[in-house]
Amino acid sequence: MTLAERLVVRLRERGETLGVAESLTGGLLAASVVEVAGASAVFRGGIVAYATELKASLVGVPAGLLAERGPVDPDVAAALAEGARDRCGATWGLGTTGVAGPTPQGGHEVGVVYLGLCGPGGGRVRSLRLTGSRSEIRVASVTAALDLLYSALT
Repeated sequence: MTLAERLVVRLRERGETLGVAESLTGGLLAASVVEVAGASAVFRGGIVAYATELKASLVGVPAGLLAERGPVDPDVAAALAEGARDRCGATWGLGTTGVAGPTPQGGHEVGVVYLGLCGPGGGRVRSLRLTGSRSEIRVASVTAALDLLYSALT
């Protein structure tokens, strides 16, 4: 059983739901969840806010935070998760931001990733430094985000 399958089963058992807000992963996180049969029972929806201004207008990330720190920041990841939870009306929210490459962005090296989680007991952020191709960084980020939520459910 894949991590995404285990996560869907666990959410279903708990009667809980998930919403996501993605930048770095560009929809790959949502796709990995909806790939699982029965995901519709727990997956509320997702927002791909790749452009910085959409992180504010669609997800609710404070514009001042984005202006001050840029889109690749642990507090932005936390705000993406909170916005996903709120906007999707879900029990849990996951947010992804970072630099997949091929070049550094805003003073951040390729492989810098921040994952946000927001749920009933509050939130947390996981910081990662990944290596590999653009695709490998995105896939590893999805796995780490799913693991972040799964760990909170166990």
